[in-house]
Amino acid sequence: MRDLIVTAFVSLDGVMEAPGGEPGYRNSGWTFKEVEFDEAAYELKESEQQETTALLLGRRSYDAFAPIWPTMEEFAEYNAMPRYVVSTTLASDDPRWPATILRSVDEVASLKETDGGPIAVHGSATLGHALADAGLVDRYHLLVFPLLLGAGKRLFSEADKDTTRLKLTDHAVYSNGIQKQVFEVVR
Repeated sequence: MRDLIVTAFVSLDGVMEAPGGEPGYRNSGWTFKEVEFDEAAYELKESEQQETTALLLGRRSYDAFAPIWPTMEEFAEYNAMPRYVVSTTLASDDPRWPATILRSVDEVASLKETDGGPIAVHGSATLGHALADAGLVDRYHLLVFPLLLGAGKRLFSEADKDTTRLKLTDHAVYSNGIQKQVFEVVR
């Protein structure tokens, strides 16, 4: 079974919305505007590209990434691996960044059963909630920024469900206050 990794930039109060500057959120671009850059803090992103073998995105994140990521040299590994987008409304993929469209969380569960390495979920708050609530997430890769953003899409859903235990397997603190936190879901 393939591991499913949710990876996110998140504020200390759990907001993950528009870290890179996506329009429509009052704090859009908060990872770049509010915290001094420290290249070491982003080594997790490089190791994710080396470890994962497929990308899984929700429709909104796919729509935001498709016009940009194919042109980014630092995402060469991501651009070369298979991509999947979960959507009930997307009619076809973006030809600039082809992806296989999955229609449900059940189809994601079937994808996890295939041969291959880990699958990374970037952005995609709504999808992340659904995957966690269905018990499909195996690991969280978080870069926690020393900010309280208040309103915004949160990393974790507010569903009334049983406790999910996590085991911290890797962590670091960087000069700018960003914390790397890697958690495995305890089954």
